[in-house]
Amino acid sequence: MERAKHLFSNSPHYVPSPKHMPLKAYLAASAAEVDAAMDAFLPKAKQRPAAIHEAMRYAVFAGGKRLRPVLCLAAAEACGGTFSAALAPACAVELMHTYSLVHDDLPAMDDDDLRRGRPTCHKVYGEGMAVLCGDALLTEAFIVLAKTPATKRYGVREYIAELAETGGSKKLIGGQVMDLEGEGKKLTKRDLVRIHEAKTAALLITSLRLGAMSANATPAKLDALTKFGHNLGLAFQIIDDILDVTQSTAVLGKTAGKDQAVGKATYPAVIGLAASRKEAAKLTRSAMKSLKPFGRKSIRLEEIANHLLQRKY
Repeated sequence: MERAKHLFSNSPHYVPSPKHMPLKAYLAASAAEVDAAMDAFLPKAKQRPAAIHEAMRYAVFAGGKRLRPVLCLAAAEACGGTFSAALAPACAVELMHTYSLVHDDLPAMDDDDLRRGRPTCHKVYGEGMAVLCGDALLTEAFIVLAKTPATKRYGVREYIAELAETGGSKKLIGGQVMDLEGEGKKLTKRDLVRIHEAKTAALLITSLRLGAMSANATPAKLDALTKFGHNLGLAFQIIDDILDVTQSTAVLGKTAGKDQAVGKATYPAVIGLAASRKEAAKLTRSAMKSLKPFGRKSIRLEEIANHLLQRKY
């Protein structure tokens, strides 16, 4: 933890409760802490070979909601953990997420020129460097995750296994495979669920679970957060699909209408816009029910779920 040691020692030992900080401020403060930690963890831009480190930082610090690390921190809070113990896994899941975006944007994949309001990694650094950048970020995720303090129930072995399985062929990569294979085909709602359970929900679930594991959560609490993350992840994807056809490129920070243009199946295309909105609301309610074992400690997670349902970009 040497590169980020000062950040962890200065971080608060709890995430502020609702009475101390409104959600908007909480999200901004949490994202700032995660950004500061990632800045300390990642190699400096000028460290040789500079080209790859510059590309990595370009991809990581392009903005973004930092949803996954925020969920990680909020889950740790819900389980009575500390902010500092959850920072390493929070950074690790964001690094894995960023790697997946860099690769998804490549011409051989989703072929997009815009991400988070600016040119994608391969447009700036070339396709070869973008492939290597994604590879490096994925590797760095595990380097960072291994710095998570052990608890009575969980250590480095459990942390690494959790994230590795999520990033593998059965989940994150598998979801992208199914997404590519589904282009131009008529898919069912069940097909969409399978894709996004793997491509979207899986990493949200792991973000929650790793945060909880850093707090020594019981298996029962991990199970509850898994159910919460599954429903939240599907709801998040549905809203993403809705925004893709209702918002502009300027608002989204990525190419609007891209899924429809390439013949990719989306929830609005398969079940309609109105039904998609109802499905997202239903899934969010189901997610909320999973949080009952946490009582008032899960208030942040509830606020975040409602916030995601209502988001406009």
